[in-house]
Amino acid sequence: MKIYITLVLTLFSIVSLQAQHYLLQGTVSDTEGKTIPSATIRVQDTETKTLTSATGKYSLQVSSPKITVVLSAVGYKSTIRYVHLISNPQLLDFTLETDHQYIDQVSVQGKRINANTETLIKLENSIMPVTVIDRRTIELMGSRRLDEVVKEQTGIAVVNDVGGGSRSVGVQMQGFGSEYIMVLIDGQPMVGRNGGNFDLSRISVNNVERVEITKGAASLLYGGDALGGTINVITKQVVSDPQAMASVNYGTNQTVDISVDGETPIIQQKGSIAINANYYHTGGFNTSQGTISGTTAPPYDNYGTQARLRYKFNENNRLSASVRYGLRRSFMSKDFGVNFKTEDILDEADLNLSANFEHRFSTRWRSMTRYYFTHYNADMSIMLSQGDSINQTKFGQLLNRLEQQIAYNIPGVLDIITGAGGTIEKINQNILSNENKITSYFGYMQSNWTPTSKLEITGGLRYDYIVNYGWRLDPSMALKYKILPTLTAKAAYGTAFKAPDMRKLYQVFYNPAYNYMMVGSSVLRSTINELRESGQVSQYELEGVYDEIKGLSLNAEMSKSYNASLLFENPDKRLRVEGSIFYHDITNQINPVLVGRDIQGGLIYAYRNFARAYYQGAEIALTYSPIANLQVSGGYQYLEAKDRTVKDEIREGGKYNVPLFDPYTGFVNHTPSASDYWGIENRSVHMFNGRIFYTYRPLDLSANVRVNYRGRYPFSDKNNNGYMDRFDTFVRGHYLLNAGIEKKIPKYNMSLRITTENLLNFVDQKAPSQPGRLFFVGLSYHLHNNL
Repeated sequence: MKIYITLVLTLFSIVSLQAQHYLLQGTVSDTEGKTIPSATIRVQDTETKTLTSATGKYSLQVSSPKITVVLSAVGYKSTIRYVHLISNPQLLDFTLETDHQYIDQVSVQGKRINANTETLIKLENSIMPVTVIDRRTIELMGSRRLDEVVKEQTGIAVVNDVGGGSRSVGVQMQGFGSEYIMVLIDGQPMVGRNGGNFDLSRISVNNVERVEITKGAASLLYGGDALGGTINVITKQVVSDPQAMASVNYGTNQTVDISVDGETPIIQQKGSIAINANYYHTGGFNTSQGTISGTTAPPYDNYGTQARLRYKFNENNRLSASVRYGLRRSFMSKDFGVNFKTEDILDEADLNLSANFEHRFSTRWRSMTRYYFTHYNADMSIMLSQGDSINQTKFGQLLNRLEQQIAYNIPGVLDIITGAGGTIEKINQNILSNENKITSYFGYMQSNWTPTSKLEITGGLRYDYIVNYGWRLDPSMALKYKILPTLTAKAAYGTAFKAPDMRKLYQVFYNPAYNYMMVGSSVLRSTINELRESGQVSQYELEGVYDEIKGLSLNAEMSKSYNASLLFENPDKRLRVEGSIFYHDITNQINPVLVGRDIQGGLIYAYRNFARAYYQGAEIALTYSPIANLQVSGGYQYLEAKDRTVKDEIREGGKYNVPLFDPYTGFVNHTPSASDYWGIENRSVHMFNGRIFYTYRPLDLSANVRVNYRGRYPFSDKNNNGYMDRFDTFVRGHYLLNAGIEKKIPKYNMSLRITTENLLNFVDQKAPSQPGRLFFVGLSYHLHNNL
C-alpha cells in the first residue's frame, strides 16, 4: 500500500511540475546600452516567442525551467543563450551585438537564416552566386517597386526590350535579358510578359521581407525560364504577434504610394493570417521633350492585394495558402506633330493562387506538395487622334503548376532536395492560331555533401520533357573549399535548356509608340503574305534575313554556365570582399531581328536563333564597416556579350564583311574588322555602384548616399548592316546619384523618410524607363510597437 501511495504521489508531482509555467522577464539592449525594440525572443525548437516593446522590454511564459533562448533583431547578430530559471518570475537582461552586414547586399555563404517556408529549396545551397537584399535596406533606399530595388545591385540593369515597349520594365543580369530571368513570389513563378519582358514595376515591395537574387543558371531547380538567374520576392514568413503597418509616400510625377499591412496569429498560435493592400499612382513622364508632346512612360494606377493563411496541424504537418491580385490601368497619349497623334489604353490584371502542404516524416525526411495557378490578362487598344481604332490586342496567359518536393538532411553532412511535377501553359490571343497550349514535365535532384569541415560538394541533375521539343537531361556541379578561416573558394558548372515560348512562336504585337511590329516565327510567313496582299509591304521593303528564316522553326536554346569565386571575410566581419568570374555559352539563343519595313516606314521584327552567343566577365563586391553603424560598399562588373558567328563572318570575309558608313568621312568606305563589332545590343561593358549607409542611434537617424554607373551601350543598328558596330546609335554612359534620410520616432511608432533619385538628372529618349530628377517623402506608422 505504501508503495502504491508513493507512486501516486510521485506521478502527481511530475504532472504538477509539467503543468507549471515560468515567467521570464527583462530588457534587450545593444552593447552601448540602448534598448532594442521589436527584438524576437524565442524558445528553441518551439513556437513560443515574443517581441520586445518600444522600450526594449519583454515578458515570456515558458513551461520548463531549463530552456534555450534564441534572440534576433534586424541590424543585430542573432545569438543563442541557455537559461536555467531558479525563481518565478525571473528577471534576465540580454545584449545583442550590432551586425555590420545587415545593410546592403549580402551573398549567402553560411548557414540559413529566415528560411522560405513555401519551399524546401534552400537558398544557401545554390551553386551560383546569390545576393540578398533585406527589408531594412529596401526601407532606407526608399524603394517602392521591384525594379527600383534590383537596379542598384552589382551587375544588374533595368532595361526596355524592343519587344516590350515603353511599359515593359525588364531586367538584365550578367548579359542575360529579361526573358531568361525568372521572377518569383515566395518561390512560385510569375507570368505575364509583353514580348518576353516581365515588367518588374508591377510588383510592390511594401510587404517584402527580402529579395533573393541568383545570378547565372538556376534552371536545375526552376527550369529553363531561369536560364540566366532568378529574382525571388519573399514576403514575411513568421507572424508572432498581432500587428499592423501603414505607409504613405508622395513625390515627383504625381507619384502616390499607399500601403496597409496587417497580420495576426490565430487558433492559439497554431496559425496566422497576413493581409496586404497597395495603391500606386504615377503621372508618367516624358524623356523626349521637344520631340513628342505627352508622355513616353504612361500614367497608370496600380492596385494590388495579397492574403496568406498558414496553419500548423501538429509538429509534422503544416498548410499554407495565399491569393494575390493585381490590376494596372494606364493611358498614354503622344503627339508627334503634323496631325499625327496616338492614344493607347492598357488594362492588365493578374491573379495568383498557391497552396503548399508540408509533412515531416522524421527529423531528416520532409516533403512538400505545391500547387500554383496564375492567370494574366492584358487588353490594349490603340487609336489615332481622329478616334479610329487601328489596333486592339487581347492577350491572356494561364499557368497550372503541380510539384512534389522531398528533402533529406543530415545536419552538417548531407542535404538532398528532389522534385517532380508538370505545368500546363495556355495562351489566349485574338490573333493567334489554334495552337494555344504547351505542356511540360520535369524532375530534379540536388545533393550538397560536406565530407570535411573545409569542403562542400554539390551535384545535381534535371530532366525536362516539353511537348513538341522532346526531353533533355542537364547536369550541374559545384565545389566550395575553405582555404583559410577567412578565405573561401567556389567553382560551379551548370547546363540549361529552354524551349521557345508561345509569344515567340505565335504572338503578333504592334507598338504604336515606336511604330514597330513583332511577329512570332511560326506565323511570320502568313503575316508577311497578308501585309503584301494588302499593299502594306513590297519585296523592296523586306530584308535579306527574311528569306533566311521564313518557314523555319525556332530551335530550343541551350547554355553552359561556369562560375568561379573567392570570398574573403575578416574575423570581426567588418570587411568582406568577393570576386568572381563567369562565362555563359549559349547555343541557338533567340533574339529579335529586323525583317523589313512597311510602306510607311514602320519596322517589322521577327525572331531568329543566334548560333553561338556568349557572355563572359568578372564581378567584384566589397563591404567595409570601419566603425559601428557605418557601412561603405560597392561593386563592379565587366561584361562581354557577343555572337561568335558575327565575329567569324567579319574575320573570314563572310556576309558581315562589307564596307561600313563612316560618319567621320561621310562615305561607305570603312572596311570592318572583328574589333569593330561591339556586341549584342543593350549591354554595357562597364557597370559599378557605391553606397554609404550610416545610422546615428542616439537620434534614431539614418542617412545614405548611393551612386550607380552604367557604361555606354548600343541601342540600334543605325547603318543597318545586321550587327552592332562602333558607328551605330548608343545610349551614353551615365551616373545615377541617389540619397535618403530617415528619422524614427519610437514614442509614436512612426518613421519619416525623405529620398531623392537621379540627382544629376540623367535623361535620354533612348532610355524611356529612366525618369529625370525625383524627390519623395514618406511616413510609416506601426501598430503594436513594431518600429
